Formats: sequence, C-alpha cells, structure tokens
Amino acid sequence: MKMHSPFILVPKRTIVRARTLDHMTFDGARVIDASGTQQGLPFGVGYRTHDGRTVDSTGAFLIGELERLDQELHMPLASVSWARDIDLREDVSLADEVSSFSLSSFGSQGGLGTGNGGAVGADRNGKAWIGKSTDQVTGLSLDIGKVPQPLRLWGMEIKYSIPELESAAKMGRPIDSQMLDGLKLKHQMDIDEQVYAGDATTLDSGLVNHPLVTNVSNLPNGAGGSPKWSLKTPAEILADVNAALTSVWTASAFAVMPTKMLIPPAQFGYISTQLISTAGTVSILKYLLENNILTSSGKGKLEIQPAKWLIGAGAGGTFGVAGTDRMVIYSQKKEYVRYPMTMLQRTPVQYVSLYHAMTYYCRLGVLEVVYPETLGYRDGL
Repeated sequence: MKMHSPFILVPKRTIVRARTLDHMTFDGARVIDASGTQQGLPFGVGYRTHDGRTVDSTGAFLIGELERLDQELHMPLASVSWARDIDLREDVSLADEVSSFSLSSFGSQGGLGTGNGGAVGADRNGKAWIGKSTDQVTGLSLDIGKVPQPLRLWGMEIKYSIPELESAAKMGRPIDSQMLDGLKLKHQMDIDEQVYAGDATTLDSGLVNHPLVTNVSNLPNGAGGSPKWSLKTPAEILADVNAALTSVWTASAFAVMPTKMLIPPAQFGYISTQLISTAGTVSILKYLLENNILTSSGKGKLEIQPAKWLIGAGAGGTFGVAGTDRMVIYSQKKEYVRYPMTMLQRTPVQYVSLYHAMTYYCRLGVLEVVYPETLGYRDGL
C-alpha cells in the first residue's frame, strides 16, 4: 500500500493542475461573436491567475520551471490609414470651438440681350459683349457663404497607483508606458473612424458616406451578369474605373481630374494578385494603373489604395459587413477635402493620494468637403 500511494497521488495532482490552467489561463469560456471576434475578459475587475493572489494587470504571472515566457509586450492588432488618405487642416487651435470655411458663388449675365452661358452644353451666347455706344454694361454678382462645423474636445485619462507602478517596475513591465501606448492607439482609431465614417451619435459624416457627395451610382453588370469585380474581366474592370474617373471629372466642369481611388481590401487583394490572362504576367492592378485616363492624359498617376471602412459602406449596406461595398474616387488635396484637428496634449501629472493621473486631450473636427463635385461613389464592386 505504501508503494502504490505516491503513484496514485501524482497523476491526480497533475490532472487537477492541467484543468485549472485550461480554465483560468486559456479561458475556454470566452465568447466569439458572429463576426469572429473573440471577446476578452471583462475590465473593471482585476483578473486573478490560478493561485488566487497574483493579478496580471501589473504584469506578474506564475511561470513554470519549464516555461519560457516571451518578455515582449504585445499590443492589440489594429490598423489605421487616415494619415495616408486625407490632408490635415492645421490652422485650427485648441481655443477654437468651430472650424469653418467660405464658398464663393459668382453670377453674370450676357450683354447685348444675349442669354447666360459658359457651361458645356449650355447656351453659348452669354459672352459679355458691348458695343461702341453701349450705355449699360453688365455686372458680376457675388455671394459668399460660410460653412461651419464643430471642433469637439476629445480626452482620456491615464491613472495608476504607486504600488501598481512599483510592482510593474520590479517585473520590468512598465504599465505607465503601456497605458500611454493604449491611449495613443485609441486616439488614432477614433480619428480613423471620424475621417472615414464620421460618428453616428453626433451625426457626422466622413470620406466614404458624406451627404454632400451626389455623384453616387451602382456599377453596371458585366458579361457575367454581376457588378462584382471578381466576376468581371480585366477590360470590364478598367471600364468601371475610367467611367468613374470621367464622371467625377465631368461633374467638376472638367476642372479637376481625380487622382485617387479607395476600394475595399478584398477587391484590392483580388486585382493585385489576379493576372489579366492565363498567359499574362501583369496583374489587373498594374493593368489599371497603366491604362486609366489620368495616366493616359499625362496629368498624373492614379493611386489605388485599400480601405477597410469601404466594406459595407454602399447604399443599403452595413459598415463592416461585406456585400454592398463602395469605391471612392477623389483628389487628395487640401483645397478640395481636408480634416481639421489639433495635436494631442496632456496635463501635468496630478498626485492624488496614492494615484498618479494625467489627462490627454485634443480637438477633433468633422471632415470638410469644400468641393463635393470632386468626389464620387460607386457601389457594388
């Protein structure tokens, strides 16, 4: 009996420990939602490891003798691209509560009893002719309108206690810099959403859903009976691109030819890897970049970039849900479309009892579409 007792107890202890690790450390109770997102542990309550004493918020974990812990701190996966696709309006300051710009409209009448003209396809008898004995000369009318939009305060606080800071310092895992990295990530993600999609609570709009953009339509069906690029030939995709560019160019009275195109990531991946033919060595993306009307005109190079906010951004779609995706055609220039904001600032460190606290703040504005005619949307790709 004495020989068998240790042999029985050792496996039993090992099994209990394995179950505890599986339940507590790997957390088999985590919920995965419909979009495949794995829900983390609820915040607000310190999550304790299996010994019931150690709290991992300070970076202290139990490590087994045969366990090699990676000392690198891994941040959440996130992607922001707003700085790539929009220019900033840098003249706003923290003291400003509204950002605004003016729009000037001109009007004139033709001379000698002629009509109004000037636009393509309109009455071309609107020139301001005068005669030698003219005693009444036509004038020019001017209207200057102002477009104001709010500059809202954005702020977050970083707060940690002295014991937490000392514990993290002893472990070599600085929670103060980790909290700052998390705050900066949150700041960038909020700007990213505000630039592209606006905000549903404040009824703001962004680059992919602005109500002032009226050049909106669905892509035509291809020979395969669908508007989706995955079911179209390279020639049909090129026709969609050139038609969209021409439409925006026409809407701006042929004054501005768009230079940039944003498409959803899935479509970008498709045209980047799909060859124009089974015997070809050129991708559809390169084929589009070399044969569009902008490149052919010699006025510049077309830029095509992926943007996650275009997934489900089409009319009737839902952000993030594939099916009704959108393409945005525009010119990335500050005089046409821009975003007003101020840089991130912070208060001095506040010492309150055992806590160190500081607040980071800035002002985030609303996307300013100065010339809606220079933007266009195409849905269904």
